[in-house]
Amino acid sequence: MLRALELRKDFGGLTVLHPTSIDFLPGEVHALMGENGAGKSTLMKIVAGLYRPDGGQVEWRERYTEFTSPHDALVAGIAMIHQELMPIPDLTVAENITLGAEPCSGFGLIDRPAQLARAEELLGELESDISPTRMMRTLTVAQTQVVEIAKALGRQADVILMDEPTAALSDHEVAALFRAITRLKARGVAIVYTTHKMDEVFRLADRISVLRDGRLVGTAPAAELNPSKLITMMVGRELADVFPVRHSPSDEILLEVSGLTREPAYRNISFQIRRGEVVALAGLMGAGRTEVVSAIFGLQPASEGQICLKGKPLSIRNPQDALAAGIGMVTEDRKGLGLIPALGVGQNITLSALCDYGRGPLINHSAEAAASESQMTEFAIKATSPSQPIAQLSGGNQQKALLARCLLGGPDLIILDEPTRGIDIGAKAEIYALIQKLARAGKGILLVSSELPEVLSLAHRIVVLRRGSVSATLDAAATDQETVLRHAMPL
Repeated sequence: MLRALELRKDFGGLTVLHPTSIDFLPGEVHALMGENGAGKSTLMKIVAGLYRPDGGQVEWRERYTEFTSPHDALVAGIAMIHQELMPIPDLTVAENITLGAEPCSGFGLIDRPAQLARAEELLGELESDISPTRMMRTLTVAQTQVVEIAKALGRQADVILMDEPTAALSDHEVAALFRAITRLKARGVAIVYTTHKMDEVFRLADRISVLRDGRLVGTAPAAELNPSKLITMMVGRELADVFPVRHSPSDEILLEVSGLTREPAYRNISFQIRRGEVVALAGLMGAGRTEVVSAIFGLQPASEGQICLKGKPLSIRNPQDALAAGIGMVTEDRKGLGLIPALGVGQNITLSALCDYGRGPLINHSAEAAASESQMTEFAIKATSPSQPIAQLSGGNQQKALLARCLLGGPDLIILDEPTRGIDIGAKAEIYALIQKLARAGKGILLVSSELPEVLSLAHRIVVLRRGSVSATLDAAATDQETVLRHAMPL
C-alpha cells in the first residue's frame, strides 16, 4: 500500500535520515523502533507531507507520489497522530476532531448537531467520556491525546501513522485504543506505530523495523524478536538492567500533605514522603494526579489542606514560593509548560535560577554559561552548544534539560510528572538511575507515571487515586499491576 524508497532528509547540512526503504502493508501494524533521534518521526513526517525529502521517493498504491503538504497526504488517505500534540486551544473538542472535515448543511454552513454527533461517535470508539463541547484549553495532556487520536480515526484513512499515541494515556485508555486498532486492521487499514513501550510493540506489531542514527538496521516479523534482541538492535549494544536496585529510605519525614482539597479535581488528599523515598501517585486519567502535584508546586494552589516540608507549614501560592521552599518540578507537558523552544539549551536550564547569576538587574552571562555547561555535561545532554535552540533536540535530551533545570537549585523535594513520556529506552534507563541516585542522596521524590511497571520498579510506596480521592496506599515491593488497577478503577 505504501513504500518509502531510499528516503533521505537533511537539516542544516546534517543528514538525520540516511537513504531508507520500508514497505507498509494493509491490515498490518508495522512498528518503527529506535532511540530518540534515530529518524523515526522524520520518516513519518515525510510520508505525511510535513517534510519534503532531500532524496528518494514515496510510492503510494504502486505510484510514485510527492506530498507537498499534510493536506495532500490526508486527501490521499494518510493520517498522522503526532507525538507533539497540536490542538487548537480556543476551539471545542468537537471542532478539533472534525477540523477540515466538518459536516455541512445544504447551505454550506457547518451542521453543528452532526458535528457533535460525529465527535461523540469517535470518542465512544475510544471509550472516552470527554464532552465534545469542552474547550480544548481545559483538557489535560492525556485528554488532549485522546482527542488527537479521535481526530485521526475520523479521517477514514487507509494508513494511520501513530507517533507515541499512548505516551500520556492510562492503561484503561491504552486498552481502548488497542481495541480500535484491532478494528482498523480488520478493515484493511495499515498502521505505522512508533513507541518506546516494549510491551505495546510485542502486543500489537506484526513486523518491526529498527532505525539507529538515521539508518535502517533491519526489518523482521515481531515473532522472531524479543525485548533483549530489539534493545540490542536499537542501541547497538546490550543494555544492563533498566531498573536500578532500590535502597531503603530514612525514617525522617520530609513532606507531609494533609487534607489537600480543590473541588471537583481532588479532595482530602493526605500522604507523607520520607527522606530518600520515592512515592508514586497512580490512577486513571482524570483521577487527579497532575492536579495534586500542581498544587504542591503552586501551579494550581489547593483551596484547603496543609503542606509541610521538613516540619514547616508552607503557604505555596505560585511556583516561585515552591522553588524558594526547596521544591522542584518537571512538568508532564514538556512542550507547553516546560520549555521555551526559541531559547537555547543553556538558557532553558538556568531559567528558574537566574537570580543566582545576576548583578542587580543584569545577568552575569559568563556565570550562567558555566552553570549550564556544567549541567549539560553532568546530564550527558547531546547538543552542539548551550546556544543551540532546545526545540532542535530529541525528546530524551529535552527531558534531561528539564531535569537539569529542576536540580540546579538543589531542591529537597523533586516532583516528576511523567518524566519518561515519549523518550527511548536508553534515556529512560539514565533517568531511572538518576532517580535512585537522588533518593540515595536523601532527596524526596514524588513520581507521577502512567506506566505501571515504572511505578512498581521505582517507587517505595504507591498512593492510588480514584476520582480525586486516595483509594489505597500500597507497598510497591509487595503489590502488582492488577492490585493497583483494582484500586484505581471506579467502583
